[in-house]
Amino acid sequence: MMYAGFAAVYDMFMDNIPYGQWAEYVCSLLREHQITDGLVLELGCGTGSMTQLLAEAGYDMIGVDQSPEMLQAAVEKRDESGRDILYLLQDMRAFELYGTVRAIVCVCDSLNYITEPEDLLQVFRLVYNYLDPGGVFIFDLNTVYKYEEILGDCTIAEDRDAASFIWENGYDTEKRLNIYQLAIFLRDEDGRYSKYEETHIQRAYPVEEVQDLLREAGLDFVAAYDAFTRQPVRLDSERVYLIARKTARSGIDMEARSA
Repeated sequence: MMYAGFAAVYDMFMDNIPYGQWAEYVCSLLREHQITDGLVLELGCGTGSMTQLLAEAGYDMIGVDQSPEMLQAAVEKRDESGRDILYLLQDMRAFELYGTVRAIVCVCDSLNYITEPEDLLQVFRLVYNYLDPGGVFIFDLNTVYKYEEILGDCTIAEDRDAASFIWENGYDTEKRLNIYQLAIFLRDEDGRYSKYEETHIQRAYPVEEVQDLLREAGLDFVAAYDAFTRQPVRLDSERVYLIARKTARSGIDMEARSA
């Protein structure tokens, strides 16, 4: 299972990610679309670092993730902070809520883990279903450029006192799939190390393909930005943010289509 062994050390090795800056960027996008409070869903919430920060910013948060180990870490953070956050153990391709939300966010390239376009379309259809009219969907993706030029066929290793990992990447340009072979070494109380191995697969999606899938799901495409800016996507952008909206018109169109 993805993020089974890695969940125990995920926050340790991700301590270089400026979650605070990322959260402020997401909040600024939400505010631009007049969403300053209310229910917000985070898909692929992992250990809840971003979920916590959005809750601190005043949003009523729901987090969805399919990894029990990652959600356990998120729950522990929630309990320690006293925040009122609902966490759900669900696959984002089949998530269910009790009602609609004002916004849905998905960051840290979680959607790149959806490796089939028809599954990504299903995620977008569920997003459409659970958004309020006028609600927005904000998400990021690693780019084709990043997989081809930065990650592909490279090895990343890091050693800490309590744990170490070796992360080997291989990118298939034809299938646009990046395969990560991950070996994790966790130090036990007796000083010896336990080894865990995981395989992660991500797909690179051109922005144009994602736009088409959003429209097919009934969502209105709003913008695509070079990550953490308001600038257009560049040929060498490594991460992009996309924004889509469920408008009144898109709701009417969907009703007509299903009639």
